Amino acid sequence: MTVGASDRAVRGATPIAEGHVVADSLRPVRVLCVSAQKPDSTGSGVYLARTVDALAALGCEVAVVAGVDSRDRNRLGHKLYPVRFNSDELLFDVVGMSDTMPYPSTRYRDLTPAMLEAFYGAFERTLRTAVDEFDPDLVICHHLYLVTALATRMGLNRPVVGVCHNTCLRQLSMHDLERDRVAEGVRALDRICALHGEQRLAIAQRFDLPVARIEVVGTGFDSRVFRQDRRVPRKQGRVVYVGKIARKKGVMSLLRSLQKTKVGISELVLVGGSGSVAERIEARALAESCPFPVTFTGPLPPAKVAQAYRGSAVFVLPSFYEGLPLVMLEALACGCHVVCTDLPGVRPWLNAALGVEAPARFVPAPAMAEVDEPCEDALPLFEDGLREALRLSLRDAREPFPRLDLSMLTWEGVAMRLLGPFADQVIAVARARRAGTLS
Repeated sequence: MTVGASDRAVRGATPIAEGHVVADSLRPVRVLCVSAQKPDSTGSGVYLARTVDALAALGCEVAVVAGVDSRDRNRLGHKLYPVRFNSDELLFDVVGMSDTMPYPSTRYRDLTPAMLEAFYGAFERTLRTAVDEFDPDLVICHHLYLVTALATRMGLNRPVVGVCHNTCLRQLSMHDLERDRVAEGVRALDRICALHGEQRLAIAQRFDLPVARIEVVGTGFDSRVFRQDRRVPRKQGRVVYVGKIARKKGVMSLLRSLQKTKVGISELVLVGGSGSVAERIEARALAESCPFPVTFTGPLPPAKVAQAYRGSAVFVLPSFYEGLPLVMLEALACGCHVVCTDLPGVRPWLNAALGVEAPARFVPAPAMAEVDEPCEDALPLFEDGLREALRLSLRDAREPFPRLDLSMLTWEGVAMRLLGPFADQVIAVARARRAGTLS
């Protein structure tokens, strides 16, 4: 038998908004995290998975609603309420917030009315089951898009928080699928979270909201995995990229920029799955013309990614569109100098979080034809800038790596900011456990 909102109110829960209650302060906070796509494999998927781990480490009880393929297994290590695609209920691939995903996916713009109805129905049934069985105190939805708006329409009688990962803003700018319905749902959220200040302004503009309604929660990294190891020899001249092997991630521009000269590079390592077969073929063809070895590792587990960072002098991220790239934090934590496209909000957030100027070079982004599509005639200048930034960073990497304080950038810190008013309850429960007054 589950405990409903009325039972919590009887126990003395504190109201925080009309129709919402906070659980008994001496009970662990129950958090339900929601995503329409797979809870791994992409930046936002990793963000969800790591914040779920952090919430559990803080003493919260956690569960996840996520879209998965019918053949996928639960690799989260936490309670999962799956919405299964390629099943009798949903006869198509998992929908993707990016048009090119590292796994078979359906573009939102390609959903027919029948597919959309089935999509909404499947998520509503699964959300209702999760809320009835798990009885969360707080619901955190990733992406300000269809499922987040659905959660606000369902009247879950508990706070619903929405987290922006930038790709939702991209979808809303690219086509008009459910645009008005999404906007209505986002405005009805109890809290709205952005990754950085520039994104906060973009959310306010897109949904016609006061900036004060939007909180900046940032991103984090796993300091247990991603850290320097002086015992691992760092190869001078080695450059590493981590992400999808895709045009929109700037990989083709990176490879083109390095065909003219080595600029001190001894090896380029590309870590990640391909966005499509065509992009994989194009990337490999460009790599053959580079005057140094180019290694395609495919996707790697976190520990192997950390090894790739530690063995490299410079990390490069030439992407044309990002929210707040956590791979950049991972690389810095492992002692890599960074070359990154100067994307909105990233540099000021990073320098503010570190308290010093990061050991990074930011390359001016090319003029854009669309949100994540650069103008072709602007790419040569961008690629020249990328090549020069790599040359200078490889030179800088010969000097000792500066000491950085990354303590503010842990997933536990992000999780506490996501909890908002529930953070005090988490602290109270932790203190009670330490005092031996809570089992």
